[in-house]
Amino acid sequence: MNYYCDKRKVALVGAGLVGMSFAYALMISNAVDELLIIDIDRKKAEGEAMDLNHGLAFSGGHMKIAAGDYEGVRDADLVVIAAGVAQKPGESRIALLRRNARIVTSVAESCDRAGFDGIFLIATNPVDLMTDLVRRHTGFPPNRVIGSGTGLDSARLRFLLGQYFGVDPRNIHAYVMGEHGDSEFVPWSQAMVSTRPVLRLVNDRNNNFNFDELYEIEAEVRGAAQKIIECKGATYYGIGMAVLRLVKAIFGNERSILTASAMLNGEYGENDVYVGVPCIIGREGVVAVVETDLTPEEQDKLSQSCDFLRSVRREILRTDPTAV
Repeated sequence: MNYYCDKRKVALVGAGLVGMSFAYALMISNAVDELLIIDIDRKKAEGEAMDLNHGLAFSGGHMKIAAGDYEGVRDADLVVIAAGVAQKPGESRIALLRRNARIVTSVAESCDRAGFDGIFLIATNPVDLMTDLVRRHTGFPPNRVIGSGTGLDSARLRFLLGQYFGVDPRNIHAYVMGEHGDSEFVPWSQAMVSTRPVLRLVNDRNNNFNFDELYEIEAEVRGAAQKIIECKGATYYGIGMAVLRLVKAIFGNERSILTASAMLNGEYGENDVYVGVPCIIGREGVVAVVETDLTPEEQDKLSQSCDFLRSVRREILRTDPTAV
């Protein structure tokens, strides 16, 4: 693959709410030159492509948008996988695994057969395990198989901390790490408001901040998806923007530090597991995993999250060897 080619083609698999939120964000941002939409319901994909094309005159860009099949992924730079069934109210992301595993497996193998040789970007939940699934079934190098991970969770955290401290969320530097799910956590030791550590602000007696409120924010971040699902049935705008951010970092060869689901091979003392961590993202995918200085308690939380993901993968392998 030519990592510095001028062509910027994305193949989107899955024309549901998440996929089309991403596609719409892609169109209005002029982030790519070509978008191919693939869905098991070909007529729906065609309708979505038509609808987007009719808005191109207002976008200021010249993006080519079409519906198609897997033959069209051969010359794509990125395949974004958003196919899968939606999370039900009260359903954990892990409970989605068996329902989505075969869908994602079929997509990955279809892309592989078509000769795709770019970067996979996965948004289907449970995203850490789905990303691992794609890597295992395609044999792609881990740096070219990336999950959206805790990127959206980190954005939610920054939004809430911005409200709490009364500053622009873009000046909040904080991450959510671990599984994109119940075992995720906030390494507060690494959270900053501009150049000031969050923990120092909370410890300052001249401020009206306290640790209990920080933990309430962390719990709100962890439960945000379920709250949105209870209110409107699904989440899609936020994740669409989170995936767009990764796409822009890849095509722009930004080498930006973003939170994504990446394979750990010795980083943080963990191996053979996809999990949400800060990464340097560039044209070749994950350029490097950024190892932050976690406290022993935070390291233990990350290890527990990784152990949980590996245990779920082992259980699925035991009961259905073809699934993962």
